[in-house]
Amino acid sequence: MKKINPEQLKQLVEATLFVADKPVSKAHLKATVLADFIVSDKALDDILATLVLDYQPRGVQLVKVATGYRFQSLDSLAPWLGVLWQESAPRYSRAMLETLALIAYRQPITRGEIEQVRGVAVSSNIIKTLTEREWIKVVGYKEVAGKPALYATTGAFLDYFSLTSLSQLPSADAFVALANEATDKSGEKKEVPSVQPDRTNDNTEPKGISTHE
Repeated sequence: MKKINPEQLKQLVEATLFVADKPVSKAHLKATVLADFIVSDKALDDILATLVLDYQPRGVQLVKVATGYRFQSLDSLAPWLGVLWQESAPRYSRAMLETLALIAYRQPITRGEIEQVRGVAVSSNIIKTLTEREWIKVVGYKEVAGKPALYATTGAFLDYFSLTSLSQLPSADAFVALANEATDKSGEKKEVPSVQPDRTNDNTEPKGISTHE
């Protein structure tokens, strides 16, 4: 194992995060680019903290998300940076966003339970799109007739919304309030089904679930 001085460590970590196409965790840093060097957890934490501070006043910032660290531009610059891409950002239907919200706030949840809350059938295309985007995944099967799949959000979902954990989601009440302000093209207000969690302890695994091995 080789020694590396703080300045070299900072340069290597910064360059790695800069060229990476997805968030990089501390464990991944130590297992790859830092594998040949003696680097303590504290030294790596200090370097990352320094880099976060270095980039705070800049147009590009280093942020921590659910699966690691990544560089991203300031949200406030989006209106001007958007002209660099000819393709517009994907727009998602109200049904898809409602489905995603229910999964995020009530996970794990079955498709049937989503349909019961929304009052309409959930299109297979919605589940397929959310799965292909890696925003949701099957985390088990409910121990009832037919053993329906249980869906939950993923680390990629948290990364996309720049969150480190589900605890950073806005409250369900806040989400409903914002969603209820949305209007269709005719200006008619549409109510969104409640996404209030129906469990008092999110750390308690629901009964009747058989998870993947």
